[in-house]
Amino acid sequence: QVQLVESGGGLVQAGGSLRLSCAASGSIFSINAMGWYRQAPGKERELVAAIFSTASITSYADSVKGRFTISRDNAKNTVYLQMNSLKPEDTAVYYCNAKAYSSYWGRGTQVTVSS
Repeated sequence: QVQLVESGGGLVQAGGSLRLSCAASGSIFSINAMGWYRQAPGKERELVAAIFSTASITSYADSVKGRFTISRDNAKNTVYLQMNSLKPEDTAVYYCNAKAYSSYWGRGTQVTVSS
């Protein structure tokens, strides 16, 4: 089992920045990749960014490339999502995900970007 706890969401004006954190606990040795997803009202959940355990390879959705950066601190078992140049369309609930033997989800954190 893997437990994930997100933090760092909030309200920010367009053009601003936020940093989300996802702290993992439990069977973290089994994690192959971690990612951030988001879900806006009336829309499907979408992958925003992912980081793979092997070689720290990262992947981003086209809509956030150049603005968001995913990183991890292995000593703290934490993954971060630095979000810069935020836009109103980035407004969503952001979820942390860990892929191990199963897929695990955090409860989500709300990000609201005002215009």
